[in-house]
Formats: sequence, structure tokens, C-alpha cells
Amino acid sequence: MDLVRNTIIEGESVDVLSRLPDKSVDLVFADPPYNLQLGGGLTRPDQSSVAGVDDAWDQFDSFDAYDLFTHQWLTECRRVLKDDGAIWVIGSYHNIFRVGAILQDSGFWIQNDVIWLKSNPMPNFKGTRFQNAHETLIWAAKNEKSRVTFNYDALKAFNEDKQMRSDWTIPLCTGAERLKDAKGKKAHPTQKPEALLKRVILATTNPGDVILDPFSGTGTTAAAAKMLGRDYVGIEQDPAYIRLSRARLSAITPLNGDALETQKGARALPRVPFGALVETGWLKPGDRLWSPKKRHHARIRVDGSLSSGDATGSIHRLGAHVMKQPACNGWTFWHYESPKGDLAPIDLLRRRYRQEMGLN
Repeated sequence: MDLVRNTIIEGESVDVLSRLPDKSVDLVFADPPYNLQLGGGLTRPDQSSVAGVDDAWDQFDSFDAYDLFTHQWLTECRRVLKDDGAIWVIGSYHNIFRVGAILQDSGFWIQNDVIWLKSNPMPNFKGTRFQNAHETLIWAAKNEKSRVTFNYDALKAFNEDKQMRSDWTIPLCTGAERLKDAKGKKAHPTQKPEALLKRVILATTNPGDVILDPFSGTGTTAAAAKMLGRDYVGIEQDPAYIRLSRARLSAITPLNGDALETQKGARALPRVPFGALVETGWLKPGDRLWSPKKRHHARIRVDGSLSSGDATGSIHRLGAHVMKQPACNGWTFWHYESPKGDLAPIDLLRRRYRQEMGLN
């Protein structure tokens, strides 16, 4: 079975997964059955029923049956992931610890757990204990050596130049975002908010990546993927949910062009060796470079190395030598002199070089 992008496939998750090609997707987001173990229905104080707590798809005969099912779908997800791919799994205290153990037993390598703090959680209607105000997400690489995508700088920009923490406060899906059935009732009992999926996708994929959701429901993962210029594959066994998903997706216009660009750190940009600036004439052999306050200077040599007195080396090594420090970022330490006599860091030339060469 070839991988058809941007589609919702009808069928049972393990069966459909088994027919997808090896190493064909970049990310999996899985919202599997939680196996709630509530022993029946759940009612509010006004005696109205809480939806989604006794659905057939969430019923398992035993923990062993649930563990077997979890092992089966995780094994198939790992097979279809590319070598540098990753998976996110979301769950509650009912299942996430079992899922996490099976993830590790299956060969995945956990990167982080993330706590989704619900700003508007549903109150407890059964038992006397803490209100369940969060769910847990596990982010894991296919294996220990996988080089997973993590858009650190984009998340930092999103979070007002502060590192993104592993606790995310996002409200439950409500209002106009909540899909309704023909009777005006909630179409799916556990529809996740688009904001949660958008953050996952922004953090750990790039435009054009393929995102697989083996428990697609009403298509929140697919919707967020389409909005953000990613491709999606959903698997869902309920025809009603599939119809709602397809209608939802048809109404979405994806972002494109500059709107999809995200903040990137220097490490995410193509590497430009200092020698490239010399061989293309941005700087010339014999030109002099200066430290910020002209306390130190060095000459450029034909191979892109620098000399200062008897010392020679790369821009980084010679910078560290003259400062008597173990390390130095030569791109920001060494400055060139403009025709007006002003000093500017050679990193400015590297940026201009990237722009002219289309390397940004």
C-alpha cells in the first residue's frame, strides 16, 4: 500500500497501519483509547450523562488486553516512522504510564514529557480526590540515535524570547471550535483543542513533513497540519467522524509563503565556512581583522586561517588564543573595517553571503 498524503483512511488502526509503507512519515501524534476503567457511566449533579466515558472503543477486558493493543499499534508506528522521526502520545493517569513503559520497551527514546494544564477543566463527578486538571504528553524519538526535529528558536520566539517550558496552559476545546452533530450535540467526546496540536506541530515538524494520526477522531491533527503547511494521514474507524473530518478539512485554507517561516537559530542555518568569504572576495588575503575595541588584530591568510604575531589558527582558535580563553566565537569576536572606518563583526558578512547565495 502506497502512502497517500492528505487523506483520512477508514479502518481499524492496527490493520491500516500494517499496510502503510516503512519509513514513510515524519511524525506520529497518537490520542489512543484511555481505558478509563470507570465501571460504567458518569453523571453530573443534575443527573445528565458525561459523554465519552463508556464508549465501546474505550473498553478493554483487562490491562493485558490493553497492553497488547498498545504494543501492536506502537510497533507499527515505529516501523512507518522515518529514522529521524518522532512520536507524541497523549493520555491521562488511566493509561499514560502503561503507554510510556511500552514505548520504551518498543525501542523509542523519550525526549520529554509535557503537561497539558487545562485552564477550564471538568470537575470530578465520581469519588473524592483531586480534580483532574491535566493530561500528559510523551514526546519520543524513534530510537536513541534519531536526530529529531525540534524548532527551539521558533518556540522561544513564540514564548516572548523565553525557553518554552514543558507545562502548557491551554483551554479545553469549546465554543465554535467544538464540532457538533446533526442534533447540535458534541460530535466527539474528547476532541482536542487545535492550539495543542498546533504547538506540537510547530515544535517538532517542518513544512511539507508528513504527520500520521492513527486515532484521528474528528480530524484535529489533520486540521492543524493542513493549516500549518504539513501533510497528514489519518486513520479512523467511525464513518461519522470521517465525514465530519472531511467537511472540516475542506473548509481550511493552509498558510503558505512567508507566513509559514519560523525563527531559526544559527545552528539551523546552512554552515558557511570562513574560507568561503575569502575565496569569493568578501574578504581578501592580507586584510586585517580587529577585536571589538581594537585591542587585538590579525591578518587573513589565503586558506582562511588568521595570523597574529607568531600565532596562527582558525577565526575561533586564534580568537581564543589572544583572549587567553578556552573557546571563542570568531564570527562575533573578529571585526572588519568598513570603507567609512567603522568596525562590524564578520558575522554580518556571513549573513549577507547567505542571502546572496539563497541559503537562508
